[in-house]
Amino acid sequence: MITPIETPWEPDIWRSELQQAIRTSAQLLQYVKVQSDFASDSEPFAVRVPRGFADRMVPGDANDPLLRQVLATTHEQIDTPGFVRDPLEENSTDNLIHPAPGLLHKYHGRALLITTGACAINCRYCFRRHFPYAEHQQSRHEKALVAIQGDDSIEEIILSGGDPLLLDDRALERLVVSLEKITHLQRLRIHTRIPVVLPTRITQALVELLAASRLDVVVVIHSNHAQELDAATARSLAALHNAGIHLLNQAVLLKEVNDNLPAQIALAKALFSQRVLPYYLHLPDRVAGTAHFFVNKQEALTLHRSMQANLPGYLVAKLVREQAGERSKTIVSI
Repeated sequence: MITPIETPWEPDIWRSELQQAIRTSAQLLQYVKVQSDFASDSEPFAVRVPRGFADRMVPGDANDPLLRQVLATTHEQIDTPGFVRDPLEENSTDNLIHPAPGLLHKYHGRALLITTGACAINCRYCFRRHFPYAEHQQSRHEKALVAIQGDDSIEEIILSGGDPLLLDDRALERLVVSLEKITHLQRLRIHTRIPVVLPTRITQALVELLAASRLDVVVVIHSNHAQELDAATARSLAALHNAGIHLLNQAVLLKEVNDNLPAQIALAKALFSQRVLPYYLHLPDRVAGTAHFFVNKQEALTLHRSMQANLPGYLVAKLVREQAGERSKTIVSI
């Protein structure tokens, strides 16, 4: 086993930071010294921004790419045709897709387990902002684990949410140990924004828990802009990398956030410098309340071709979109 490096954070610092997170648009604007005529707090998807993430915003810049991702605005209240609450049909009643509460089995060989509805940060483009988490909560995921045990075609479990790393260490350990007992499982993938938005959560105990697993562990982070990555994220990602954990990034292509070549080049290079390989660049899902972030297919393809011309292949994320009913991500092409 590769010996993890020690992280510089005490075990409970992240809890304190989470409790002190910014909870309203007005508070966020005041914190970053910005005035906006479009800010709103009437929308039911609450604002939540850790102060460490807000500290990476440029004070006084209303167009800051990090601010645009997390500030609730009146644009979210516009009813745009074609933008719906469940564009990926994740709340389908199809038992093949939902063999148990909290378990989504859409793709061959792997299944996704909804661990929690909580996130450390509420991104305004979130494709699960309307997801009925209460309907998929199950104490210790008993039924989901039984369903996974009974299907030996499943080799990989993806922990998602919400953010699975908001589970405390004991709850996460119970879940990982239960998954390790299922002999046909080979890989554990964790989809998380935590190493980027709340890096102090990557404690020594958490790293050791993941490093000790018999499963091959892959952590897929979510960063959309190079400005999100700083010395603190570098420490959290180095701790995971040095523990032998594979690190990938999936980003979402967002209008006036990262829909330009300089932003994509900077993100790819910043990720690689912090030991993360670009994996997916998603076209945004057509989620109700998010139309102002949408980038169309042709614009995305033009940008992606420019990325291919200006970056080595291993730094070019696959341009994809997810479509309801499809058995894999769809590569975006002409």
